[in-house]
Amino acid sequence: MSSLVLKAYLNLIYADLYLALGNFTKLHDKVRRCLVRKTAPDPGSIERICSAVDMACIWYWKEVLCLQRSAVTACLLKRRGIQAQMVIGAQQMPFKAHAWVEVEGSVVNDRPYTPEMYLVLDRF
Repeated sequence: MSSLVLKAYLNLIYADLYLALGNFTKLHDKVRRCLVRKTAPDPGSIERICSAVDMACIWYWKEVLCLQRSAVTACLLKRRGIQAQMVIGAQQMPFKAHAWVEVEGSVVNDRPYTPEMYLVLDRF
C-alpha cells in the first residue's frame, strides 16, 4: 500500500469517527480550516490523490459515504498545494444530499455533471 493510500485510509478513519460521534460540525471545520500549502503542486497530483482515496475506500472495512470521501480528498489536495473545495448539495424530490470536490470549478472525485443535479448548500 502506498503512503498516499495509507494517509487516505487513516483520514477516512478520522472522518468516520467524527460522524460516528455525531459531530458533523467538527468534520466541516476540519475541512474548512485545512490550509492550502503554499508550494506548487506536482503535475498529476489531483489524479494520484483521487486514485489513492478510491483505493483506500475499497480497502476500508465498511461503506464509505460521499461526505467522508470528499472530506478526505479535499484535505489531501489542499495539503499538496491545490485549491480544492468540498461542496455539499441537495435535491428536493426525492430528497437526497451529496458531497463532492471541485478544483477550479471542475468536479475531480465524481461525475462532471454532479453540480447540475444538486442545489449547492455549502462550499468550503
